[in-house]
Amino acid sequence: MMTQYLRIKAAHPETLLFYRMGDFYELFFEDAKKAAQLLDITLTARGQSAGAPIPMAGIPYHAAENYIARLIKLGISIAICEQIGDPAASKGPVERKVVRIVTPRHRHRRSPA
Repeated sequence: MMTQYLRIKAAHPETLLFYRMGDFYELFFEDAKKAAQLLDITLTARGQSAGAPIPMAGIPYHAAENYIARLIKLGISIAICEQIGDPAASKGPVERKVVRIVTPRHRHRRSPA
């Protein structure tokens, strides 16, 4: 699962990756630390990498739009990674892909003439 996550994250390095796992979007490593701080959510850990716990933070998928809106207001881009395979038929990690990227709209003020 972490191999799949890291491959997808490598393709979207400038975004926070919301990685769907069941009823939650999970964030790992630096994304988890950043999201925990910006969204005031709990930072936990899952497994280990190089002998150190892997930072993890998550949000319920049904509340994602509220969290996304908060991040957009802060100027943060988000990649939404969904499960596209069938968990019941999957041998190993369920296939996932980024289905949406949300970026802040930058408003430019016109300078006075």
